[in-house]
Amino acid sequence: MQFVRLAGPFWCSENKTTIRTLSAFLVALTVAQIAVSVIITEWSADLFDALEQRSMSRLFTQVGLIVLIFIANMAITASHLVVKRRLQLSWRGWLTDKLIGQWMRDGRHYLVTHIPGQHDNPDGRIAEDIRISTEYAIDLLHTFFYCLLLLTSFTEILWTLSGTVTLNLGVLEVPIQGHLVWLALIYAASASTLGWWIGRPLTMATDNRQTVEANFRFALVKARENAQAIALIHGERHENPHFHRLFGNIVDAWNQQTHAWQRITMFSSGYSILSMAFPILVSAPRYILGTISLGALMQSAQAFQQMVAALSWPVDNMGKVAEWRASVERVLGLSKALEQLEREIAKPDPYRIRLVKSDKSVLAFRDLCISRLDRIVCVSTLNEEIKAGERVLIAGNAFSGNKLFKAIAGLWPWGEGAIELPDDETMFFMPPRPYLPTGTLRASICYPSDPSAFDQQVLENTLELAGVKELKEQLDQVADWEKNLEREQKQRLGLVRLLLHKPKWILMQEAFDSLDPEGEVDMVNLIHRKLSDSAVLTITKQPNIQALYKRRITLC
Repeated sequence: MQFVRLAGPFWCSENKTTIRTLSAFLVALTVAQIAVSVIITEWSADLFDALEQRSMSRLFTQVGLIVLIFIANMAITASHLVVKRRLQLSWRGWLTDKLIGQWMRDGRHYLVTHIPGQHDNPDGRIAEDIRISTEYAIDLLHTFFYCLLLLTSFTEILWTLSGTVTLNLGVLEVPIQGHLVWLALIYAASASTLGWWIGRPLTMATDNRQTVEANFRFALVKARENAQAIALIHGERHENPHFHRLFGNIVDAWNQQTHAWQRITMFSSGYSILSMAFPILVSAPRYILGTISLGALMQSAQAFQQMVAALSWPVDNMGKVAEWRASVERVLGLSKALEQLEREIAKPDPYRIRLVKSDKSVLAFRDLCISRLDRIVCVSTLNEEIKAGERVLIAGNAFSGNKLFKAIAGLWPWGEGAIELPDDETMFFMPPRPYLPTGTLRASICYPSDPSAFDQQVLENTLELAGVKELKEQLDQVADWEKNLEREQKQRLGLVRLLLHKPKWILMQEAFDSLDPEGEVDMVNLIHRKLSDSAVLTITKQPNIQALYKRRITLC
């Protein structure tokens, strides 16, 4: 039900007309598939009757009919596949957009990491688990509906073909109508119960495997992103055993899942063989006694198999249901964490820091207290006003300064009091590691603005000012700039980005700590000179930089 509440609104979304039309087509094509199955059993009865009667004319009629059935079945099956896959992709796209919209909004992707719960590896949950959740849901719903129709259609056929069989108990004769239907029910119920019991461990094994696979994937990505840092300190000796341990967890989970699958496969293989032979063996005495024709015998066997197949849906789909449930739990885990985060942020005063828009060009802290998640206060009763154009050093505890910047950005709501922000005046944060997305260097520098917003000559001049003129020739090259550039180059490109955007408020945190002291001072002086009307708040450990600021706000 939780998954229905999360993903069900897809059928009432903006494209509901198209979605509902596709769903109606899928239902109609499923009914058509059942119709073909019924026609084939009737055709099979006529074929074997023709063979039994050695009628060449009736044989040729059946050949003509099977050609028509063949063409119709191909068209229906192909159309069904296209419609189903389109519906699956649409649902996956809708749910992906919804979850990414919740996750990648106003820093929620960062804040949610502080919420307790099972929501690690959100990339895997969005990319892989949403795919499985939506694709398998439609597959399972379709097959379940197909089996219901199959059961309805072939129960009637099998009941009619069964006739009445008299059970002789010596002193009493008991007429049994539709005996093949009752046998099919008993046969399928027994097999489903046994199959369910055998397959119970698969759900836990599948969930465990998906978790350890995601952990291994995440560790590899993290190592790739920090390749230079690992290489410089020769951390490979630590990373290799770590990867081996994570892969060892995969091996254990794989073996656990293999044992679960082994039991299911042994049961399913024996069950499938018995399902082919059992209906013919049960009906054979009636054929031998001459009460039914060969065609009726084969039609009875096929109807029995179809009915049992419909009743065996739980057994046949046990593995897929287990994998679907595991993925649904992972998607719901992320969704619940995001919802819990929203509730945390929405808590009324005095439990949350309020961000207030002001018509004044002032950044103000009103009785501001910033707490850690465990309610321990790290910034206490801060009352300060910073006016446009001021240069302020945030001194004292660097951890508290980091939390203050996050609170200003709306990334740390835990605490009390208020922060007044100037309305319609841009704020620009310069962390120690500026983000450079993969793509052209031009687009990476201009991020998050469009590259067309900045003139080529202005961009080249700014690169020279920042001391990275050698990168002018690479502006239109595509690369992973996070990996290809040195940290000093990346910090200088952060300065280029700042000078291009010309914000009114600048918050710098160790933004040039990779430069030598003289170079760091040059960069800060360049900002003060080029953006003289902008307010600058700085966190730094460099004494030469600290000396440039007359005003200080010291945090405990």
